[in-house]
Amino acid sequence: MKFEDIELGDDLPSEHPDVSMARVVEFTDAANQPFPRFRDHDSAKAEGLPGALVPGIMSQALLASMVHRWAPGCTIKKLDTVFRGHLVVDTTLTINGAVTDVDEDTRTAEIDLTIASAEGRTGVMGTAIVSFD
Repeated sequence: MKFEDIELGDDLPSEHPDVSMARVVEFTDAANQPFPRFRDHDSAKAEGLPGALVPGIMSQALLASMVHRWAPGCTIKKLDTVFRGHLVVDTTLTINGAVTDVDEDTRTAEIDLTIASAEGRTGVMGTAIVSFD
């Protein structure tokens, strides 16, 4: 994606990230966060959670990855996120994004991002500021 091709209101292609237990365990190992609430459904349920959770930092990584697949070579200047609900491991999630602002002078775009459950409940909302060379 080139900056010149971006228009206000453009939708990024929706994605369904891999949040299988194997992938989350791999991520939590790499992030040095081997906590049972992320790696074991029974342990998470014992804490009163609906199941093992996708870690917040993994959610942020999924959003950043989506942006980079949409616009390879762009620079994410800022990524703000708000965690509104649990995202459960081994479920179907959907990431969506839309361009909400374009600044010709700074060659930046603002993108609103969400991660939602299969039931349509938004677990994470975010905004990315992306610059282009």
